[in-house]
Amino acid sequence: MLAPKSPRLPEPRIPDGVTGKELDRTVFLQLRTLSKENAEGVAQHLVMAAATLEADDLDAALAHAETAVRRAGRVPAAREALGMVAYRQGDFARALTEFRTARRLSGSNHLLPLMVDCERGLGRHGRALELAASPEARTLSEAERTELAIVVSGIRRDLGQDDAALVALQVPALRRGPSAGVFRLHYAYADALLGLGREDEAREWFAKAVAGDTEGETDAVERLEELDGVVVELGEDEDDDRPGAEAGSEGAAGAEGAAGATGAAGSAGATGAAGSAGAAGSEGAAPAPTEGRDLRE
Repeated sequence: MLAPKSPRLPEPRIPDGVTGKELDRTVFLQLRTLSKENAEGVAQHLVMAAATLEADDLDAALAHAETAVRRAGRVPAAREALGMVAYRQGDFARALTEFRTARRLSGSNHLLPLMVDCERGLGRHGRALELAASPEARTLSEAERTELAIVVSGIRRDLGQDDAALVALQVPALRRGPSAGVFRLHYAYADALLGLGREDEAREWFAKAVAGDTEGETDAVERLEELDGVVVELGEDEDDDRPGAEAGSEGAAGAEGAAGATGAAGSAGATGAAGSAGAAGSEGAAPAPTEGRDLRE
């Protein structure tokens, strides 16, 4: 007997104005094997997966990415988008599966840094280092090799190999100035120096990270202030004894805590889901990038 078909899951709503044409042309070309109607629908869900991921609405991003995969399971961008959502959720096993599938379908190795970080997230440091040293890693662009270096450095620090962690970051891009967009590399290098107790050098590299991080995606400013002995205290105001002043302070603190800092790693969005989905204007989710684990330092 034939097994009964599973009921079709409802698809998340597409807001008015989202046409799917916002996708990068190279991603849209992947949809040519689909019918015109299906291609338009998948494109819309990919755009929404990128937009909601950038807005940190992971539930909505997952719904759109899963819908895209159900409708176009052999389209690399759809599998990559689902992998990125899983990655941001910390589901590294699922993310790694999706990234492997996207890599097999596309023949591209650009997801290698994320795959290495997934292995790291699963606690398989040896396998992560093997993948990072594979011949495929030599085919990466300079930006991708830089992201891979940051991940490898983090793995070395996980293993207590602080000297090796510093060496891993000594890639050609490290010599670029703050305006070259390598502030995450400068930040990671400063942090590695600090781990070795080389505070003066760490301060110099944190300063470079601050100069390059114009959007405040890292906490380099706070790290630099800490090294300089600057302590910011939220002291009591002279008017705090006014009726309702204390309650107002607590409300502000609660709002600040709820907002949460997304942090440096989310700026890894150069290889993030918004980039993989190809939505216009999406460099960082880095992420960038959350103080989550997107290409974690």
